[in-house]
Amino acid sequence: MSVGEFADRIGLTPANVAVLKNGRAKAVRFSTLEAMCRVLECQPGDLLEWVEE
Repeated sequence: MSVGEFADRIGLTPANVAVLKNGRAKAVRFSTLEAMCRVLECQPGDLLEWVEE
C-alpha cells in the first residue's frame, strides 16, 4: 500500500504519515492509532515501542 493510499484510509495527510513513519511524532491521537490498526489489521502493540531516552 502506498503512503498516499494509507494516508487517505486513515484520514491524515501524506506529510503527517511520513512524520509517524520516520519516528518524529511527539504524540499520536487514539483515533489515529485506531484507524491505523483498522487499516493494517493489527493491534496497537504491533505499532508502538517504548524506548528509554
